[in-house]
Amino acid sequence: MRVLVSRQDDLGDVLLAGPAVRAVAARATEVVLLCGPRGRPAADLLPGVDRVIEWRAPWLGPGRVPVRRGEIDDLTRRLRGFDRALLLTSSGQSPLPLALLLRLAGTPWIGGISEDDPGSLLDLRHRPEDDVPEAPRLLALAEDAGFPAVGGARLRVRSPLPDTGHLTGGPGYVVLHPGTSAPARAWPPERCAEAVRLLGAAGHRVVVTGDGDEKELTALVAGPDGLDLGGRTTLPELASVLAGARAVVAGNTGPAHLAAAVGTPVVSLFAPTVRAARWAPFGVPMALLGDQRAPCRDSHARECPVDGHPCLSSVGADEVAAALEIVMRREAAPTDGEVMDAVRSRDADSGR
Repeated sequence: MRVLVSRQDDLGDVLLAGPAVRAVAARATEVVLLCGPRGRPAADLLPGVDRVIEWRAPWLGPGRVPVRRGEIDDLTRRLRGFDRALLLTSSGQSPLPLALLLRLAGTPWIGGISEDDPGSLLDLRHRPEDDVPEAPRLLALAEDAGFPAVGGARLRVRSPLPDTGHLTGGPGYVVLHPGTSAPARAWPPERCAEAVRLLGAAGHRVVVTGDGDEKELTALVAGPDGLDLGGRTTLPELASVLAGARAVVAGNTGPAHLAAAVGTPVVSLFAPTVRAARWAPFGVPMALLGDQRAPCRDSHARECPVDGHPCLSSVGADEVAAALEIVMRREAAPTDGEVMDAVRSRDADSGR
């Protein structure tokens, strides 16, 4: 049985599809993942993926992308020959445009999450509960389609990962990843730099990570106290760096999910533009910081709509340092309430 699994959008979105992909792979002879260019590096890391089709859907993502007949016809040809297709989408996205192309390609069975009446475009219309974390939400579609979970809903990446000890100087460090794909999700750079100084003064080795477009940011944040790896790692190497860390500090961004996929605790500086219940790092010890009741809540804004970016700028470096100490001590993933109660308790004890 040849199965197409589709998951568009960013790196983190593709990583969160991993448990559903593993479930399909356990019962399929071939699993092909259809993803966009921003998610392609993550697709290559997912266990169970035999082949990747890279294509940017013009109806998804930021920016206006023209719909070209030739590209649509070419994709339709590439989609021929599958026995089944599972279309993994976020809330607010529709699987129906792609389902139509798959019908034109001759796919006999298609499942997807859809609030709209799909007519004959979907054989399985899955309707999940609200505010289920994204990984188990997508896995539930696979299970409803007859693909039982394999290894639960925890995120995973392929192993072995490359050795990055020559970059980090060995284990025992913490990682701060200051970049995000949307400015509304970013902890201010001056706060990040302050955290590096504070953590360094507390005896931590701090590694600052970022991609090739973030070198100026990572250099600013690392300063003289941190190790700047901005632009110096591939995605598999970044996964290895995160796997070797005691904990990771990051915003709502792909590397936070990558940290979860390698089992590393995360301090999540989470802007409420999307719901943390759905999108916070899943399956590892995690502290959720940021005002989740801020005016930007559920706005899906890419640029902060509130002067001063108060939901994250109000979070201090000392609060991050306290949360980091707590998640590094956790042996099992706690609830957000457990972690934040511990942070508040520590603050009260210190007279903050």
